[in-house]
Amino acid sequence: MTQQNHSAVTEFILLGFPGSPYLQISLFVLFLLMYIVTILGNMAIIILVVTYRRLHTPMYFFLVNLSFLEIWYTTSSVPKALDIFLGKSKTISFTGCLLQIYFTFSLATTEYFLLSVMAYDRYLAICYPLRYSTIMNRSLSVQLAIGSWVSGFLVIALLVSLISQLSFCGPNVIDHFYCEMDSLIVLSCTDISTIEMLGLTISVIVILGSWVITLLSYVYIISTVLRIPSTKGRQKAFSTCSSHLAIVLLLYVSTVLLFVKPSVRHSLELTKTVNIINGIITPLLNPFIYALRNKEMKEAMQNILRGR
Repeated sequence: MTQQNHSAVTEFILLGFPGSPYLQISLFVLFLLMYIVTILGNMAIIILVVTYRRLHTPMYFFLVNLSFLEIWYTTSSVPKALDIFLGKSKTISFTGCLLQIYFTFSLATTEYFLLSVMAYDRYLAICYPLRYSTIMNRSLSVQLAIGSWVSGFLVIALLVSLISQLSFCGPNVIDHFYCEMDSLIVLSCTDISTIEMLGLTISVIVILGSWVITLLSYVYIISTVLRIPSTKGRQKAFSTCSSHLAIVLLLYVSTVLLFVKPSVRHSLELTKTVNIINGIITPLLNPFIYALRNKEMKEAMQNILRGR
């Protein structure tokens, strides 16, 4: 009977955003434009940092990691959504679904770790400027980046392995534009309480853990900045972390609504909406936030455009 349950559903149908053909084409154009801008914007950040020597610092090394992550985070969900909007392929195999869940959640988890590492980097730079280059050397920067990536992918592995053991007896329609975990597990005909509890535990540890690190870093940063006697000095110090702070606020506000909840069965529409913010809009805005709010990035772009 167990084997029959596992083999009853071998693929799923992604519902996307039901509506008229005009709505589907409009969504396709919108998602495609956002996807292209996201890829080009984050690629521009990577190329800019790699080619401009003055940006070869730990802060921009972490920014390159973040931009690289955003490219793959968006790519893990948007191309399939574009297929759905065009009506080409709304089905996805169970294995494909598991892989999409694994990569989207692993990349999202890695993003929280990277953002907390970037907050710690800004804390060291502002609170210990004379010792910063000694503490945050190349070796530590690489270790923190690798640790963020490895931890992000390992944390989600156990959760996905448990999801792979679920039985699906029908229906097989996922109310989402990609194979998202909450939308999948509610279709299971077996008990999902363990997965819900593990998912909530991981969410609390990852989100609140990185939030505490980020919050404490900024408490010390703000305390240090306020002790700087000149207004110009305070503005210069805080400008080095204002871009990071803007991204953190955008991500955490939306994420609290998405992950920190006791049950998934009555929150699928909210999940779909917030996934657009986290998986598409945030990666889209990151390059613009850093390009427009960061003085060094603007100078680097101007110098490269002038051929210097």
